[in-house]
Amino acid sequence: MSAHCQVTGRQPGFGMAVSHSHRRTNRRWNPNIQRRRYFLPSEGRTITLNVSTKGIKTIDRKGIETVVAELRAKGLKV
Repeated sequence: MSAHCQVTGRQPGFGMAVSHSHRRTNRRWNPNIQRRRYFLPSEGRTITLNVSTKGIKTIDRKGIETVVAELRAKGLKV
């Protein structure tokens, strides 16, 4: 599972880890991606989405039907 949210589009951030001696090494900050199943009442089926925790809050606020309609308008297959 890639660290990419299907709702908000959040991706890993990249930067440097700096040690006490100030040596720098590459690192990445992954978003908190969860695999969630949602029931679509209009279609009578469930869908599985890889969403960040902020994406889960967005779905709770707008509703799953609205979010799926927006994803389909973007061209994402759901």
